[in-house]
Amino acid sequence: MTDMPSVSVVMPIYNAEPFLKQALDSVLGQTLDSIEVICVNDGSKDHSLDIMKEYASNDSRIKIIDKPNAGYGQTMNVGISASTGEYIGILEPDDYLKPTMYETLYKSAKEHDLDFVRSDYFRLTTDKDGIDHLKREPVCFKSEYYDTVLNPQENLDLFNIRMENWTGIFKRSWIEGHDIRFNESPGAGFQDNGFWFQSYCWAKKIMVVNEGFYCYRVDNAASSINQTDKVFVMLDEYKWIENWLRSKPELYSKFIGVFHYKKTHNCEFALSRLAPEFKLPFLQRYAEEYKAAYAANEIDENLFHEEELERLRALLVSPEHYLEICKRQLDRNQRLNDARSGGKFSLFCAYAHEDGLVSALKRTLASVGM
Repeated sequence: MTDMPSVSVVMPIYNAEPFLKQALDSVLGQTLDSIEVICVNDGSKDHSLDIMKEYASNDSRIKIIDKPNAGYGQTMNVGISASTGEYIGILEPDDYLKPTMYETLYKSAKEHDLDFVRSDYFRLTTDKDGIDHLKREPVCFKSEYYDTVLNPQENLDLFNIRMENWTGIFKRSWIEGHDIRFNESPGAGFQDNGFWFQSYCWAKKIMVVNEGFYCYRVDNAASSINQTDKVFVMLDEYKWIENWLRSKPELYSKFIGVFHYKKTHNCEFALSRLAPEFKLPFLQRYAEEYKAAYAANEIDENLFHEEELERLRALLVSPEHYLEICKRQLDRNQRLNDARSGGKFSLFCAYAHEDGLVSALKRTLASVGM
């Protein structure tokens, strides 16, 4: 391949043998032919490297980088540095892509000269018969944010667009110009947060395409997202982001408030995945960090909803009390989810138990779209 590829696809690979062929087939089967696939083997101990070599022998668009294990962040940075395409995409080796993903995204990126372009995705599960099931997940919470050029510099609300980096492509010259990289912390532990936050701080032209292409596997037991003993990795990642932000005075004053706001969201997500014995130590450190942020006048309460502020204030008063609030909220959510699966009457009864009959009727009708 002599011309610059339109898209370089970085695949960080570690012990991905069960799903790797499906992932490679999906990227090599893209309707956009002008791609290169950067397979970075992070010291896999299974037959992943053999599969990469087999595919590379039949398709010159595949480049293999074989290196000792160093973790997700370092592996991604190696792949980014090796990329030669105009734009860079990411494919996790246990996921796969719809055939038109990169053609559609690249067309939008070129038409609007975008720093990056994203899209919706599908949650992927495979049943006992080997049949895949897909459920589309929106990344935008407001319909008006789809299919239009957006500027995060002018609208902090755009930081609420979901962060899944692999749903998009990023202009390589822009990434290099701003030295946007992943945190090279050990293992695989939320390093996508840092790349996402840097991207939004530097971007001036982005778009979210109102289609779904990326199929994200949620039933891989070996996935790092299913490991419940990584106690402080989310807090460590946000400390890394905070240090990066403090090193950029031109960005610090503009984005420190939204940094702390999004940190609360993602730390609550991390808390929900921790094993019970790790939750309180996590919350105690979390509380100390937010006390320091308040003391430094870095919290912009205008960004928070009232319920979010109430939880944050409860955390600062007592991490133990905050944990009880979270448990009650999880129990409530579980009751409502169970009620939804039981039909309209079950849902009505659950709402009535909380709010009374009139309010329950209104909420039930709203929930079923009536």
